[in-house]
Amino acid sequence: MNSFSLLKVNEINKNFGGIQAVHQVSFILEKGEILGIIGPNGSGKTTLVNMITGFIKPTSGEIVYKGRNITNMTPQKIVSLGIARTFQMVRPFYQLPAFKNIVVTLCSPRVKGLVGGRYGDFDAIALDLLEEVGFERESFTAYKPASTLPQGHLKRLELAKTIALQPDLLILDELFSGLSLAEVAGIVPIIEKIREQGRTVIMIEHRLKELFRLADRMIVLNYGMKIAEGSKEIMESEVVKKAYLGAEA
Repeated sequence: MNSFSLLKVNEINKNFGGIQAVHQVSFILEKGEILGIIGPNGSGKTTLVNMITGFIKPTSGEIVYKGRNITNMTPQKIVSLGIARTFQMVRPFYQLPAFKNIVVTLCSPRVKGLVGGRYGDFDAIALDLLEEVGFERESFTAYKPASTLPQGHLKRLELAKTIALQPDLLILDELFSGLSLAEVAGIVPIIEKIREQGRTVIMIEHRLKELFRLADRMIVLNYGMKIAEGSKEIMESEVVKKAYLGAEA
């Protein structure tokens, strides 16, 4: 891996019993890139991300982050190294107010390690982060229990929790899923700002129009295999068209 590559995934495989969910997938991610991972439902996208973030272990292959082999590390260790993610299904602390969800994240070992255990007023910082992802500062929404929030706000809360970890690599798993066009339009500039701050992003998405606006490069998976890689023009490839035939693109 060259010194400029942030992440290298090398011939990664995952078998569940007799089912091969991911097969011989390799790619390199450079610092500051936004990489889109696309493909029909069941193509192995989330399984791939779960392996990168330590939630499942590969059957074989290697994952290297900043020159360090992280293939069999725990999610907690991987977060501490600077990789954070959102989930398809949001995972807030439902009984806590929205801003307290962020406070919990600010108390994590990752953040404490970055700031030497001193971070100021956690409540104020949490409210600032929520405002950054679109919560209105003068609204009472940030103080409501997460269980009462609509899907759009829960997705923004999930994103804020990820940003709070100050990661170098953010992995966004279908962040736009279930959101209206207006809600997606509000989040796109936030992701653009994340990149401007020098961070690197992997996005799994079915909302291709919005993804193509953001991503520098795309990887297409089908039946667990990488079938194409490149700019948005790869959608004109016959193999990609065949993979998407009958699937929502």
